[in-house]
Amino acid sequence: MPSNQNPLGALPARFRRERLLIVGCGDVGQRVLRNLQTGPGAGRMQILALTSSAGRVAGLRAQGARPLVGNLDDAATLRRLSGLATRVLHLAPPPGEGAGGDAWWRDPRTVALTRALRLRSLPVSLAYASTSGVYGDCQGALVPETRAVAPGTPRAQRRVNAERAVRHLGRAGVRATVLRIPGIYAPDREGGTPEARLRRGTPVLAAEDDVFTNHIHADDLARACMAAVWKGQPQRAYNVSDSTHMKMGDYFDLAADLYGLPRPPRVPRSTAQEQLSLMLLSFMSESRRLDNQRMLRELGLRLRYPSVAEGLLSL
Repeated sequence: MPSNQNPLGALPARFRRERLLIVGCGDVGQRVLRNLQTGPGAGRMQILALTSSAGRVAGLRAQGARPLVGNLDDAATLRRLSGLATRVLHLAPPPGEGAGGDAWWRDPRTVALTRALRLRSLPVSLAYASTSGVYGDCQGALVPETRAVAPGTPRAQRRVNAERAVRHLGRAGVRATVLRIPGIYAPDREGGTPEARLRRGTPVLAAEDDVFTNHIHADDLARACMAAVWKGQPQRAYNVSDSTHMKMGDYFDLAADLYGLPRPPRVPRSTAQEQLSLMLLSFMSESRRLDNQRMLRELGLRLRYPSVAEGLLSL
């Protein structure tokens, strides 16, 4: 590769330093930041963090990142990203409901990011945090990454569009990896446990109507993200899930028992729509069990919280 296309530039090797760009530095991104500031190799990589809020600059800098102000909804502000990073971790979600007009199925943010990254030297690798929702309803089947996507909601369709944009960038020479992520939880994450929902007494589906659900602890997800940045195979998808195969109602029963709270009431699907939000109902309309063997084998990730029981008690 000519030196003007090499993301590390033409400097002698002793002066070269990997540069990681984190796009979407929320809870998981900040966990990645903390991991990179401690342990073996701490400080060897320059970390860039894109933020759309000038008010977050000081906080990100205090966490060890070099903040870059830019907005994924304004493509002109992303031009400065071209040629900056050797590796990219893309954690930003698509726009929410109602955005995009007739193109509601597109993720213009990921498209804008990948276009900006093409303007100069390409990064070596990019890992994108997608969702396991791209598989749609699998009726409880065990789902490997080879299963065709069949998004059943507008938000999942936007994720499929984002995955395609990432794969298109991969065909230009970037080692592009897609992480398909289920429900993220952690006791130290805002809204990261079912405790508040249990205290509200929100019902769950009756056993005969219940669906399988999947989870990943936020700390394990942060570690998986960096494993994908370094070890992810080109154009490869990974199910980033723990090893628990549990129905949703059983998950809430387990959490209630751990917290010493009453188990949630069970209701049949026929009456659930009268008591639950459309968002909750959409999650209860899909059932699948994620196969995480490719993640464990190829990324070499050893889960700290292989079950939700261990993860919910992690503090």
